[in-house]
Amino acid sequence: MTHPGLVICEYCDSVYRRSALGDDEIARCGRCRAVLYRASRLDLDHLLALTLAAAIVFVIANVAPVIRIAVSGMHNEANLLQSIAALSHGSGLVVGLVAAATLFVVPLLQIVLLGWVLVFARARRRAPGFAFAMRWLHRIRPWSMTEVFLLGVLVAIVKLSGMLSVIAGPGTYATLILTGLITLIAKRDVRTLWDRLPADETVEFGE
Repeated sequence: MTHPGLVICEYCDSVYRRSALGDDEIARCGRCRAVLYRASRLDLDHLLALTLAAAIVFVIANVAPVIRIAVSGMHNEANLLQSIAALSHGSGLVVGLVAAATLFVVPLLQIVLLGWVLVFARARRRAPGFAFAMRWLHRIRPWSMTEVFLLGVLVAIVKLSGMLSVIAGPGTYATLILTGLITLIAKRDVRTLWDRLPADETVEFGE
């Protein structure tokens, strides 16, 4: 049985009675100061629209060139997937796998799982595999590193610009937009869907 009027701190297990928050307010644990839940101006329709936009931008960010380098009349360019593949050769295999996980797999899972849950939530239903999707959304949330990649690209452009002609490609701008969209989406606490949607499947909370 769920108790929508109560919220438990996931770090110290303190229990609080849920209260209404104003726009953009945050409820924190009185013992450990961890974030319990957030208020947001985004409703389900807005969140779903942002998720669909993130999916489109994600495709552009991975297909379009991230950086273009020109020297002596010759030029070369690479997109995110090509960059990850180049990192995965020889001794850089571990770095390539980490980059693939944090820059491609995790953002993709975030977008797909959240979109799946929200499509059914608009119809006031729990999606098939709702518990699985919600747990994994929570687990992978800290592992998206698109902002780190974006910072690395900007540093590379600045350092190389003195020696070569370096131009940021569409993939860089798409990654910038994607980072903003994921940050905006992450501010919306989707854990409230556990209580707002009717339970039409057996949910195990002890996992």
